[in-house]
Amino acid sequence: MRVVPLVILLASTALDPQAAVQVPTPPGRLVDIGGQRLHVNCTGNGSPTVILESGTGDFSVVWALVQPKVAEFTRVCSYDRGGYAWSEPGRRPRTFAQLALELHTALKELHVAPPYVLVGQSYGGLVVRGFAREYRSDVTGLVLVDAVHEDQQVVYGGQPHRIRESATGRLFSQPRIELDSTLIAQAGERASGPPDQPLDPPLDRLPAAVQRIWQWAEAQPLAAMSQQAETDWSPEELARMHDERIGHRATLGDLPLMVLGRTSGGYPDGMKVSAADLERERRDLQLDLASLSTRGQLVYAPHSGHNIHIEDPDLVVRAIRDVVTTSRSVRTR
Repeated sequence: MRVVPLVILLASTALDPQAAVQVPTPPGRLVDIGGQRLHVNCTGNGSPTVILESGTGDFSVVWALVQPKVAEFTRVCSYDRGGYAWSEPGRRPRTFAQLALELHTALKELHVAPPYVLVGQSYGGLVVRGFAREYRSDVTGLVLVDAVHEDQQVVYGGQPHRIRESATGRLFSQPRIELDSTLIAQAGERASGPPDQPLDPPLDRLPAAVQRIWQWAEAQPLAAMSQQAETDWSPEELARMHDERIGHRATLGDLPLMVLGRTSGGYPDGMKVSAADLERERRDLQLDLASLSTRGQLVYAPHSGHNIHIEDPDLVVRAIRDVVTTSRSVRTR
């Protein structure tokens, strides 16, 4: 067995012992938040700072078509959650409060002060809502990009599933910063995947250099294991969000909120729930997301599927600009 230096092993199995694949240089910084390091990439200048939150299984470079344009009018930061790409895994369970603590600590270490406009795609929409719950005074607006609703039926395994219905009432633990060395060791016992698998559409629209980073990151066992750790706790979080919304619909108060949704759900026929019923539910729930704030708006992307930030990045940039502009005007009154 070849000995791999600890500092490299902790960087998501940085050097594949079988394929000898060199770790790509991170575009941002590895920030020590107290024994755990997160990769954070901040560009541009100005306030509020825009925070880009990726979907589950996605990496910070997925924002490559959005971040440079946002950086033209304010500071913007993308990052990899614990265990993804260059970031080290953090304490389990991966509650939204735990994820929020890690990100908030990293921003503090980088002296990236609030206020923040939070942008979350898919599962990332749930994560930024969790951040807003924990650090409400730091948040000045949100953009949800085809975000998952807590009551939504998500199709996997050929059938739709309402994720919150799998909750078992597990107790939420107090979040704290802690490196998950157990997960690192388990990942080290697994073989990496092929580092040069062609990317499926629409990821093939990303710049070639970004695609190479994605191929490397996706091949790391730690990424898949970290994703599993997130989805393991998702039912508990979505059940709690559901209960919170019953008692109070506008959980985001009057924060500026833009919800971007895909025009068509693209559901197949032949499932236990009809494609028409799933589509009707999806549209109702996207409208319900807009009601998270008394100032929420819903806009459909006319030329995009689920990955609007890749398929129609200019629409996402315009939505972010609108929320940033509104935030600035509110703060100067």
